[in-house]
Amino acid sequence: MGTVHTAMPPQTLYVTIRRDELRQLKDERDQLKHELAQLRALTQGSQPQPRPVVLRAPHA
Repeated sequence: MGTVHTAMPPQTLYVTIRRDELRQLKDERDQLKHELAQLRALTQGSQPQPRPVVLRAPHA
């Protein structure tokens, strides 16, 4: 038989994120969603409309 361990209660981790960091993450998410839609359309044989790429400088 194995060793019995008592279960620890779940812990909550709180983080702080700046508004500009959140905006950048949302923009990256939207871009990835669009790229995924393009790839899905390509696999189904239809051609999606091109979307302009927005490049942002990384934040330190």
